[in-house]
Amino acid sequence: MEPATLPFRFERLGYAALQVTDLARSVKFYTELMGLELVESNGESAFLRCSADHHNLILYQGSQPGIKRAAYKLASPADLSRAFEHLTSVGLGPAWIDDEEARLLKQGPTFRVREPNSGLVFEFFDRMTYLALPYAPRLTKIARIGHIVIGAKRYEGAIETISTKLNFAVSDFVDEKFAWMRCRPNPLHHSLAVGASTRNHLHHVNFMVTDIDDVGAAAARMQKAGVQIVFGPGRHLPSTSIFLYFLDPDGMTMEFSFGMEEIHEESARMPRMLEMHPNTMDMWGGPMPHERFAKSGMIEGADE
Repeated sequence: MEPATLPFRFERLGYAALQVTDLARSVKFYTELMGLELVESNGESAFLRCSADHHNLILYQGSQPGIKRAAYKLASPADLSRAFEHLTSVGLGPAWIDDEEARLLKQGPTFRVREPNSGLVFEFFDRMTYLALPYAPRLTKIARIGHIVIGAKRYEGAIETISTKLNFAVSDFVDEKFAWMRCRPNPLHHSLAVGASTRNHLHHVNFMVTDIDDVGAAAARMQKAGVQIVFGPGRHLPSTSIFLYFLDPDGMTMEFSFGMEEIHEESARMPRMLEMHPNTMDMWGGPMPHERFAKSGMIEGADE
């Protein structure tokens, strides 16, 4: 699993775009219980942030909950151009969004490409409006949007495409079951993960927090509000993160996590082949995930 040498570099995961069935209800959940900040909303969509970026999460009103796209910020305009040329050359058919949509997104030139095995749309951009006032946490001290996880019917094909054509490196994997992947050269253990599944679907979206008390306080807050906690608190073996998973109003799984292994390009270790064992997912040996864990959420435009 030696990472491919490709002609473009990532900076980080920029945002997730989700579809929800009741926009007002979801905005209330993501701001008043999770602690993101609403930047703007027009009744059909809402832009929320947990950083100085204009948005780290977009919610769209729709009939079915799920993920519309995973958006990654590249390191420079030159990297964006090289990425477009590369993805065109390998037959993935990337397409630039029009100027009007880019302006609405408060982004520079932006293109999208669909990974053919999972159906997930990846968005690549190189700049976004940097807001004048800093993000001021009111509840959870969110540090960043951390990662997006999906389930894929054609798991092996998805891993092959994402690692050899989209410039992600596998950090750890459970053979034929799950792979945690980082967008190179960003050192965070994973900004994307893919699991083998009988259908293409959203698994969960993660936000990384500043300290362990954020995880504990969020657990208490969710319980008091009647929000279903579906896994945790616990500690993952792959990334060493302390985690808490819970459901949003549409039943989509969200995660708060604290801490993560960093794998730097110049000293990158080999990916580990991990055992399929409950303690791989929770080193503390807690209860198994609730039956609703990672069950709700389609991938827009993907074959189910």
